[in-house]
Amino acid sequence: MTYAKIGYRVLDGVATIELNDPPANTYSYEMMREIDAAVLSARMDRAVHVIVVRGAGEKFFCAGANIGMLKDADPEFKYYFCLHANETLSRFEQTPKLVIAALNGHTVGGGLEVALAADIRIARKDAGKIGLPEVSLGVLPGTGGTQRLGRLVGKSRAIELMTTGRLMTFDEAKAIGLVNDVWDVPDFGAAIHDYAKQFTPPNRASKAVGASSEPCSPASK
Repeated sequence: MTYAKIGYRVLDGVATIELNDPPANTYSYEMMREIDAAVLSARMDRAVHVIVVRGAGEKFFCAGANIGMLKDADPEFKYYFCLHANETLSRFEQTPKLVIAALNGHTVGGGLEVALAADIRIARKDAGKIGLPEVSLGVLPGTGGTQRLGRLVGKSRAIELMTTGRLMTFDEAKAIGLVNDVWDVPDFGAAIHDYAKQFTPPNRASKAVGASSEPCSPASK
């Protein structure tokens, strides 16, 4: 498949999906279809054991849905767009292969919802803010964030974050368990790739996380 809104490559057993729609890597229906296809491709590729999702550039991981696209859309399109986005992130979450979100920049709104569907979230120090500010638009997160955030940080804290729309630094997010770690490294992309490789054969961790060639049900994650 030819991709226009994402980059996709496989190297050393790691499939990297790069969200690429400047300036903020916002997602559209077209991008979500490409993400969906890339996840399926990585899932069916026996050479892939880990999936990394990151944003293109240095400023944004993803700033959520493309507001310009939604502004001109009718209610029926919005409904099916949101439904498909939910299905795509559920596929991300349920795929047996380990998924790592590399937060290389601002991770807000639907962008955080993408990251929440990953198994592990690693952020680049001082690269941006993270949070769910949808309340400022009069809505709540619509692609699983209300559920996944609560499972990570607890119901009360999740409600507080969503109803205030507060944005945090990545260090603050680590302190509450929203991200696993924050790295201050010269080459974040290379460091993430090296980190992901530990979960590929012949390393034993690959079997521990269900990324071996043996059948593995989504429920095992």
